[in-house]
Amino acid sequence: MIQLSALDYLAIALYFVATLAIAIWAARGKTTSEDLFLAGRTLGPIAVGFSLFAANVSTDTMIGLPGAAYRTGISAANYEWMAGVVLMFTVFFVLPVLMRARVTTMPELMERRFDPRLRKYLSAITLFLSIILDTAGTLYAGALIITTFVPSLGLWETTYAIAIFTGLYTAAGGLRAVVYTDVMQALVLLIGSAALSWIVFGKFDHSWSAVAASVSPEHLSLIRPLDDQGVPWLGLLTGLPIVGFYYWTMNQYVVQRVLGARDIRAASHASVIAAALKLLPLFLMTMPGVMAITLLPGLEHPDQVFPAMVTHFAPAGLAGLILAGLVAALMSTCSATLNSAATLITLDFVQPHRPAMTQNQLVWTGRIATLAITLLAATWAPMIRHFQGLWAYLQQVFAFVASPLVAIFLMGLWLRGLGARAALRGLVCGHLFSAALFAAREAKLFGLHFTIIAGVVFAATAIFTLIWMRVLGAADRPSADDARIAVISHSHDLPRVPVDARVAALVVLIATAIIVYCFR
Repeated sequence: MIQLSALDYLAIALYFVATLAIAIWAARGKTTSEDLFLAGRTLGPIAVGFSLFAANVSTDTMIGLPGAAYRTGISAANYEWMAGVVLMFTVFFVLPVLMRARVTTMPELMERRFDPRLRKYLSAITLFLSIILDTAGTLYAGALIITTFVPSLGLWETTYAIAIFTGLYTAAGGLRAVVYTDVMQALVLLIGSAALSWIVFGKFDHSWSAVAASVSPEHLSLIRPLDDQGVPWLGLLTGLPIVGFYYWTMNQYVVQRVLGARDIRAASHASVIAAALKLLPLFLMTMPGVMAITLLPGLEHPDQVFPAMVTHFAPAGLAGLILAGLVAALMSTCSATLNSAATLITLDFVQPHRPAMTQNQLVWTGRIATLAITLLAATWAPMIRHFQGLWAYLQQVFAFVASPLVAIFLMGLWLRGLGARAALRGLVCGHLFSAALFAAREAKLFGLHFTIIAGVVFAATAIFTLIWMRVLGAADRPSADDARIAVISHSHDLPRVPVDARVAALVVLIATAIIVYCFR
């Protein structure tokens, strides 16, 4: 058990005070719906880039990555560097379309490409994942760790306390408060995890050869065989890019930050910054988990690795900073999911039925939705303790649910002849097929890794959609001058990614390739 000192409590208190101060500053002045949901589209590259990173690196990541590394090795970090590759793909092929369309939500883009049914479909699924998985899962993991550090606190009250605090500053300041607190949270997160990583590395006299000699070679390999429990090489090539594309390009709580950027230059540079930052978890979170195999053998559960490292190795004062980092990661993800869920409810469900709503009414609808979602997620979060394997469960659900969505999105982006009815029917067939595979896998009828299944579901959805296109024929096919085609048209008015952003993206991709090669 960690004994927090007065200095630790002071660091935590200062963090909360700073967070409230930023929220109050962000909420000052007149707030419109665009201010609340997209920060008035005024965000710069540094704020958006760090916010993308902070929103992604939640308590699940800080606890799950070291735990997964302790169990199966550093292949868990494939999720991290692959995110950078996906972000660079988005910069070149999707970002220009998004910035020209000036949409507020990703489901809105689906409506403009297809019809309102696709908008509602994507929005409903995104809301479900956001509340039940992203927000509730993060609240549960954060509350579990905090109660481990401070055993006198209960799981339920800790969950509600974190949720209400986060919900209040998110509802008050909107995306601007979310993003600017994310910058601070990302810095705290990086400093705390870097300090602990360096201390743990010091147990091996800061010698990589000593680390390599203490653990088996397969634990230090990113490219794993087909039967690997972590991330097999086929899943790395097929499933991970698909799940990553949904998360970084279609998931509202992530892409909302990019939509809040002031222009294509800010958005593209922000994506490059986030991609570069995603290379760090391999060294700051995954490697310490591998080192703990030698330093902390025989732990009852892999998820105990991070708390155990803090308990055994963090000096006085650092525990408070690390705990603040955990709270930062938790609140960053929760604030992101809450703001995006409120955006979806307000703009995809409420406003279409009440188009005459004033700006003030939209703002208060968003704030009420934020608080309602907060209470719903906080109520469900403690129930997650009855499930096994939170980290793996979250990844599996995303793989099964997101793959059909990614297939339809990319086909809609590149296949001009795809109509709304064929897209909707193909999407439904894809999800039914995915549900059948999920049930069969849970029934132990086969043991194919879920990352490979994601690729299978993606391909099946594409095939179903092509079949429906053929069945429905010309009656469903949009014409060349259809407004739905204009949304994705790569005409001369499509904004161009700046040259310096292209060069920076290439540098990040080269750095990623070098890292993967070195740890192959």
